[in-house]
Amino acid sequence: MTAEVAGPEFDPADPAARDLIAKGRLTVEGRLVDASNVTLFCSVELDGVTANAVYKPVAGERPLWDFPDGTLAGREVATYLIAADSGLGHVPPTVLRDGPFGEGMVQLWVETTDEELVDVLPPARLPEGWRVVLHAHDRSGEPAVLAHADHPGIRELAVLDVVVNNTDRKGGHVLAGADGRVYGVDHGICLHAEPKLRTVLWGWAGDPLPDDVVAKVHRLRRALDGPLGDELTPHLTATELRAVAERAERLLAHPVFPEPGDDWRAIPWPLF
Repeated sequence: MTAEVAGPEFDPADPAARDLIAKGRLTVEGRLVDASNVTLFCSVELDGVTANAVYKPVAGERPLWDFPDGTLAGREVATYLIAADSGLGHVPPTVLRDGPFGEGMVQLWVETTDEELVDVLPPARLPEGWRVVLHAHDRSGEPAVLAHADHPGIRELAVLDVVVNNTDRKGGHVLAGADGRVYGVDHGICLHAEPKLRTVLWGWAGDPLPDDVVAKVHRLRRALDGPLGDELTPHLTATELRAVAERAERLLAHPVFPEPGDDWRAIPWPLF
């Protein structure tokens, strides 16, 4: 998703945004060809108000052997609900609804800037304050690093990824919004019950969680026993829902950014 696609802008923080994408008339304008599943760029209109949106029909999902339950669209919606209720990071308003090609995920399109928040670059060009994730070499054998900006919005996305067990946080899934916020997108393979965290946002590994982030994890854990848990039930199995609570509890018991384990590949490929 880039700012090169022209169209009306709509503030993702506007409470009316979710109503717009849930009830508005969807018109398919094109397809995002780089996506692994069918991803359509749409306009959405409700009572004379228009915006752009992404629509991922369930019928266009590619089956994944390790995510046999529910739908990828439902997992995207569940991740949005968790982020919105807890305040952990920003995910564009996301709903599950009927569309031109059947039921699917619809998410408000976020206008972005050209600012790079995650990059692979020579060590000498590393921006001041960036967090290094991985040291490597490029194709010519020259040193290179995978790194990301030290930004509170990215830090909260890193914690959200821990809570939802994000299996595929690529650099291209971290967007610098034109409104100054940092947005996370593409959460279709999250919320598995087994540990599968795979992300490019390891820059804070081993650091204590800030107090405000701990408070948001507390809020999430409480909400899971209330209305949020009810909202998540249509999208997750009971085991997956319990796993969200357990991951939150582990963070609260040991409020430190986790470090990569040795049991699975901790960084996605490709990186972007």
